[in-house]
Amino acid sequence: MAQVSIVMGSDSDMPVMRKAAEMLETLGVSYEMRIISAHREPDIFFEYAKTAEEKGIKVIIAGAGMAAHLPGMCAALFPLPVIGVPMHTTSLGGRDSLYSIVQMPSGIPVATVAINGAKNAAILAAKILAVSDEALLLKLKEMAGDMKKEVEAKDARLQEEGFRNY
Repeated sequence: MAQVSIVMGSDSDMPVMRKAAEMLETLGVSYEMRIISAHREPDIFFEYAKTAEEKGIKVIIAGAGMAAHLPGMCAALFPLPVIGVPMHTTSLGGRDSLYSIVQMPSGIPVATVAINGAKNAAILAAKILAVSDEALLLKLKEMAGDMKKEVEAKDARLQEEGFRNY
């Protein structure tokens, strides 16, 4: 049973949202992935958002561009955490998406990551789940340790080779 639902309004969002799926797989978190449009198929969207909790979903990661209604509408209907991923857009570079997601009305919060930040959305979803999952918390701590070692190795290489050769 999936714990996280990754939802997007269009398959054009897949190259970004795939990064969330890849990170959840790395962490061993079960997920589902859906393409659902809040605008073009509102009846299907409403059914999805209203039944996600009873299907075992604990966190929704919703990617959206332009008017970016998908994350906010998920948050309005789904009682558990929603993480919004603003998509880069050609007209305003994703700022339109970012503002639409982050500026939710009082009482309807959406945690919002950077434009195209699906990987961080997955990590945040895992951190939310790790509150009650010690094995997942351990994986997150190991991942943080690996990132630290990676930076230290890069610094050591810089110090050994000198910045001119980097």
